[in-house]
Amino acid sequence: MPPVARAVALSVLVTLGLAARTAAPTALATSAPPAATSVPRAATSAPAAPSAPPAAPPPTPVLKLSPCDLEHPVHLTLLTAECGVLPVLENPHDASGRRIGLFVARVAAISRRKRPDPLFILAGGPGAAASAFYVTVAPAFARILRERDIVLVDQRGTGNSNRLDCTQEEDLLYRATNAEIAARTRACLAALAQRADVRWYTTSIAVQDLEQVRAALGYGRINLYGTAYGTRVALQYLRRFAPRVRSLILDGVLPVEQPLGPATAIDAEHALLAIFTRCADEPPCRTRFGDPAADYHTVRAALKVSTVPVSVRDPVTGEDTPFEFGADHLGTVLRLLSYTPEHAALLPLLLHAAAEREDYAPLAAQFLLAERTYGEIVATGMHNSVVCAEDVPFFDAHAIDRQALAATYLGTRQLDRLQTVCRLWPHGPVDADLHAPLVSDLPALLLSGSDDPLTPPKYAREVEQGLRHSLSVVLEGFGHGQLTAPCVDRVMAQFLEQASVNGLDVSCTLQARPMPFFTSLNGPPP
Repeated sequence: MPPVARAVALSVLVTLGLAARTAAPTALATSAPPAATSVPRAATSAPAAPSAPPAAPPPTPVLKLSPCDLEHPVHLTLLTAECGVLPVLENPHDASGRRIGLFVARVAAISRRKRPDPLFILAGGPGAAASAFYVTVAPAFARILRERDIVLVDQRGTGNSNRLDCTQEEDLLYRATNAEIAARTRACLAALAQRADVRWYTTSIAVQDLEQVRAALGYGRINLYGTAYGTRVALQYLRRFAPRVRSLILDGVLPVEQPLGPATAIDAEHALLAIFTRCADEPPCRTRFGDPAADYHTVRAALKVSTVPVSVRDPVTGEDTPFEFGADHLGTVLRLLSYTPEHAALLPLLLHAAAEREDYAPLAAQFLLAERTYGEIVATGMHNSVVCAEDVPFFDAHAIDRQALAATYLGTRQLDRLQTVCRLWPHGPVDADLHAPLVSDLPALLLSGSDDPLTPPKYAREVEQGLRHSLSVVLEGFGHGQLTAPCVDRVMAQFLEQASVNGLDVSCTLQARPMPFFTSLNGPPP
């Protein structure tokens, strides 16, 4: 996909929730744990998309697993697992309709006396696959794998589960018009119609799939780890199947009672400015760059006037790639590099080069690298099926301050393009309580980064109010997804072992520090 088309495609996506860490065995309780309950929304809430009608409980499915290898998305590593495909109805209410295959992988626990309750991993996006996500972050789950199986289910529409994606064969104009986006959307739908009814790929259907996998594998109760959009899936599974949940780890928590989208640009801007403040507070960074926010505003103002011709080497092919670098590309770089402190450490250096020397090549190179890393991971069609049914219909009920959005580096472009797509994308069934407050007594560990551009800590605090046996941990200076942050793997393993936040030692997270800022291409100062 050409750089211009990729910039537009990435700008439409609402979220790339990608992360980019001894008690006796717990037996299945003979009496169900307290069920999760939904509190009715206030009367001012927007009407939801059509509710998912109740389906008759399906018979316990048969799932056969056989040895397999899980490969890193860019072929860096191979992990041994057991894999299989579980056939499920695309439309759960049409017994004679199309069946699709759910890809399931189980990474077996190391211990011969493993715990009976596995950890199910739920990827972000929406549109990312659990199997691909796990391979990129497997070391963070190594402590948990000692005692527990890890189960990966590629959610319908992602990965190897009838992935819903569309190829982009032609260039889009740099500033794509609504008509061009609409034409692309219609073409995407026409291509997918040959093998999918995109209405049946929402969260409400996916949690039913998850329950079928649990039953097929014969587990009694399970633990859930969800990141970003995966936290929505985890909480909705908790609503429907609370007796089957032992504990939850929610990493980068999506808000429950409001849609994702209207505040995304503002949250991203706040996170970026926090990164610049952190730079200004560190003497080496301040000495080298002065006020990085000033460089940021200089670059934004320049690109608002015109694009800049650049030519950089493609990070995969090595070929020279010329294109016009502009505001959309800058927005992609700023947003995706804000996700992790390792990438955020580059931002002052990159922006200073552009502001002081009009050298945009380093920013352009990071754009190509970032879109290679993130752009191919998300199944765009599945992403649209989720947000067009579960988020966009609720926008009207929430105040959208277009003036505030326009002042951010993402502006109103993302929101406008998403609404254009969703006017055409079919809306699937959504549980009536998807955005209702959730109350539960099950143990939950909530993880946030103070500088998260997508799911800031305020969302975890909102969800925490209804999770009465929970603990919210915020890592200062960190971004989106805490899975690979220092000592988080140890905290998660301890939490799963005791299935309680009582006495959970999280003191090590207070000592965690983000990567220092690069003051040159050689890295941070010694």
